[in-house]
Amino acid sequence: MPGQDEKGDGMKVVILCGGQGTRIRDVSETLPKPMLPIGQFPILWHIMKLYSHYGINDFVVCCGYRGYVIKEYFANYLLHNSDVTIDLCTRSIDVHSHKAEPWKVTLIDTGEATLTGERLKRVFPYLKDEKSFFFTYGDGLCDVNLTKLAKFHHNHGKNASVTVVRPPGRFGSVSIEPCGKVNSFEEKPLGDGGYINGGFFVLSKEVFNFLPKENASWESTPILNLVDKKQLMAFKHNGFWSAMDTLREKNYLDELWNSNRAPWKQW
Repeated sequence: MPGQDEKGDGMKVVILCGGQGTRIRDVSETLPKPMLPIGQFPILWHIMKLYSHYGINDFVVCCGYRGYVIKEYFANYLLHNSDVTIDLCTRSIDVHSHKAEPWKVTLIDTGEATLTGERLKRVFPYLKDEKSFFFTYGDGLCDVNLTKLAKFHHNHGKNASVTVVRPPGRFGSVSIEPCGKVNSFEEKPLGDGGYINGGFFVLSKEVFNFLPKENASWESTPILNLVDKKQLMAFKHNGFWSAMDTLREKNYLDELWNSNRAPWKQW
């Protein structure tokens, strides 16, 4: 039987939720990007539900831009998701039914202009007793098997694992003969066939030795240092993956969820 860490149970999840989402600002003017709804729930909720499906329920959320919105959401989670009676005379709230999650959520203000590597560094006090932990962005959805990802990480023994994905091309692909006859049409083919960072990591505690003293992005010096020391391994995921960097991508995820075709909904 695999051990607890190998399965992923009992591991913590660090979620980056501090960015402003400048490329999707037209719909995120008053909300931090991870709080933008997919259907009726914030994309952050969808990410946490995916982890929870695999028995992973301890979250450390790196807040930044409008982080108080995220704090208020979880502080008032029962009000958001329950039937209640509010008695203004007695100042009491009676919760009739609730949809509680088995989550422990630690919300840390990591600074508004902080880069991703520095955000990770600032939550070290909440991870110092962890041998390894999950690490991901608060704006991407995936149907990756997190149990297999954790097992992959613990089997290879390196300091870091990154889920790599092959995103679909943005436009349809058409194969045409010289005479003009269409041989094939593919609505969303894979891009150039190359893998990219899918944003779902497993990291061992040793990665903190790779973080520079200066405010730096996780994707720059730390990852390059891990590559240079041969401490980064790639977990290939050929299933669904999508970021939410643009309004177009948000609308795509909305459509999948609202039509009950969301691949990431494994719960």
